[in-house]
Amino acid sequence: MRAALSVLLASSVVVAGCTTINPPTTTLPAPASAAQAVSPTMSRLALQQYIDSLVDVPEFRSTNWGLLVVDPGRGETLYARNADKLFMPASNQKLITGSTAITQLGLGHRWSTTLFARGAVRDGQLDGDLVVRGNGDPSISAHMHPTDALEPLRALADSLKAHGITRVRGQLVAAPSPFLDSGLGYGWSWDDLDAPYSAGVDALYFNEGFTQVVVYGGARAGDPVRAVTRPAATYPALIVRARTVAGMPATATRADSVAAAAAITLAQDSSRAGVLVSGTIAAGDSVVQEITFRDHPRAFLAAFGEALQSRGVNVFGATVKGGTSSVDSIVTMQSPTLREVMPYFEKPSQNQIGEILYRTLALKATGVGRTDTASQVVSRQLLAWGAAPDGFVVRDGSGLSRHDYVSPRTIVKVLDAMRRSPDFQVFYDALPIAGVDGTIRNRMKGTAAAGNVHAKTGTLDKARSLSGYVTTADGRVLLFSALCNNYVVPTRRVDQVTDALSVRLASMRLDP
Repeated sequence: MRAALSVLLASSVVVAGCTTINPPTTTLPAPASAAQAVSPTMSRLALQQYIDSLVDVPEFRSTNWGLLVVDPGRGETLYARNADKLFMPASNQKLITGSTAITQLGLGHRWSTTLFARGAVRDGQLDGDLVVRGNGDPSISAHMHPTDALEPLRALADSLKAHGITRVRGQLVAAPSPFLDSGLGYGWSWDDLDAPYSAGVDALYFNEGFTQVVVYGGARAGDPVRAVTRPAATYPALIVRARTVAGMPATATRADSVAAAAAITLAQDSSRAGVLVSGTIAAGDSVVQEITFRDHPRAFLAAFGEALQSRGVNVFGATVKGGTSSVDSIVTMQSPTLREVMPYFEKPSQNQIGEILYRTLALKATGVGRTDTASQVVSRQLLAWGAAPDGFVVRDGSGLSRHDYVSPRTIVKVLDAMRRSPDFQVFYDALPIAGVDGTIRNRMKGTAAAGNVHAKTGTLDKARSLSGYVTTADGRVLLFSALCNNYVVPTRRVDQVTDALSVRLASMRLDP
């Protein structure tokens, strides 16, 4: 059967104290009820006519659709449209990154953060620098540790203290990164770089590359404005030039209140001294906004410095970047496993985890985390899974790049390879579930697809995608990929098509 499918697709298609993160576990959904199922039997022709009716409409005349639906158990293509054409996948790229990471790194993969002493330790004091070396741990964040983003760093501080060090007379130093090129992806949009979803990455990485800035208006108009950062309080520095103005009247509409809150703006200061907070805020009001770090190692060291201080370990020097020459290893912290990280990657479509996985693949292959090497590693894996050489172009790990290209057939090849993998259940569980969680938690509710479809979304300007697994009413698992580029209608119209497709597949019964 596997050989038949291949032919068909080719031709037509640890520091103690760190919290353990347990991903949710699900199984393949039960078949839809008889009441939900299309009765008595939907023919393949009827399915093809139905899908054609969704996309062959005037509003999509300038739109490019790529669609492929495959029954892997029978080695049968149920529907194909532009299945070998290239499309911008947006975050469907994460299907490729995640599957390659599971295959090549293994579900037990962990990232390490190691402390080194540059100097002698006497009577609890390190007479020199404390050097921190990382290799891309993506888990030290409010996303994965919602009650305390600094929790892993506090555990690392506890371990240092357990090794008898309570004072550091020198500096807190970031070791050179094994990620040698830019922390940003190839061709990312420059005007999105302050947004959290466009944060860069580095080997020492804190809170997914961004900070929240909480701005508080004074008690009365003209009073000083106060601003703080979280989850770390000491980086970046804030330059507050905002003003408190009279509060909104009790009769103000919600739109007025939202507009007033939006009057606060954040910007990277041109002198790189910190983040400039400007605009106006109503008296007694507060607002939370987000902005990315421009120096990831410094952000990590600032957070670690706070963790050290909270555990009674005093560092007397500044935080700087430097080398690791003439140093002795003290302690190493291990991250959660890739198995535990995967749901935090795929379900919310977290771009930075994708970029760290991408560089980690290169780091494992060559000892250096270069993105051009990562592209080669991922490309070789796709070819090994049977993808055509002209069926993909890999430029980053997240899909933020508008230079990523992939065909629906390549995505189905990936889905099928993972279906046959011993690690399939982890991959399947990590995907968003229609009507339940992740990026499709509010879609397809109350239909045969709810709790059934496990699929990855993707969104860029004029690019929308949905690809994954669906179980039919009679229990057959289908693979599907729907890629849409160059549309001018509202994105919800594209979603209506892919949702309708998913529901129809979940409702249908295939011939015996």
